[in-house]
Amino acid sequence: MVRILRGDTLAGQMSDDLAAEVAALVAAGQDVPGLAVVLVGEDPASRIYVGRKRKAAGMAGIRSAEYRLPAETGEAALLDLIAALNADPAIHGILVQLPLPRHIDAARVLDAIAPEKDVDGFHPVNVGRLSTGSGAGLVPCTPLGCMILLEQVIDDFRGLKAVVIGKSNIVGKPVALLLLERECTVTVTHIHTRGLPEIVRSADIVVVAAGSPELVKGDWIKPGAVVIDVGINRVVDKDGISRIVGDVAAQECGHAGVLTPVPGGVGPMTIACLLRNTVDAARAKEKAARMLLVGQARAVPAPSLSV
Repeated sequence: MVRILRGDTLAGQMSDDLAAEVAALVAAGQDVPGLAVVLVGEDPASRIYVGRKRKAAGMAGIRSAEYRLPAETGEAALLDLIAALNADPAIHGILVQLPLPRHIDAARVLDAIAPEKDVDGFHPVNVGRLSTGSGAGLVPCTPLGCMILLEQVIDDFRGLKAVVIGKSNIVGKPVALLLLERECTVTVTHIHTRGLPEIVRSADIVVVAAGSPELVKGDWIKPGAVVIDVGINRVVDKDGISRIVGDVAAQECGHAGVLTPVPGGVGPMTIACLLRNTVDAARAKEKAARMLLVGQARAVPAPSLSV
């Protein structure tokens, strides 16, 4: 029988751990980690996501600053806000909720966020650090959450065959790079890949982020495979009833080894990893400040003695 790997349970544990970590940081005299969330417009789904992030931040002891801007806000005004947040020492992480209104260039806005505050992990500097395996940057939240889930059930990734369905910069490409770093043999595919079912049938690990309701059928999955379903899709059945489904036909996958549910799987982990990145960014800032002070102290010449 398939094991259901719940992300909401693990995310709750991460939140408790982060709350204890933040309390220890503050007790040691460091600033409370600060997260700025920027929402432009009134997209209903975005409003729900922002509300969840604010609530989760509060539970973890992170200070959340929310900026809700009207849909007609110009790109220049948004860039001015980003510049101000970059300069604000009380803000350690900046998240701009996507999608943005069409008149705003999302890539330009995301590139304007200081890399050390880019808790979404989308800045080209952080993408470059991930692609080179330097381990020095902030990792995109959903791929990071996928890896933490996989680590709950896999001790040794070396040599395992992993298939990623989806080639987006947000999930597909980053999670493939993370799997490569763990020495998996990785194949990146998408919905137009020829012979996709046969490719998936060979995989020990399947990560699906195609945005296509129940694309992956049960007979695509080999017995015992670990399946991470990133998709979240609203569908309406023939009776007019709306429901949320993933990119995997979960009811057909009883022979899989492990499967994440939708909802309650990857989604909560994305928010937990956003908070993890915020605390890491605060720690990195504190470390950089200490190193600067040490460098300045070493640069001060020793006083000369005269006789």
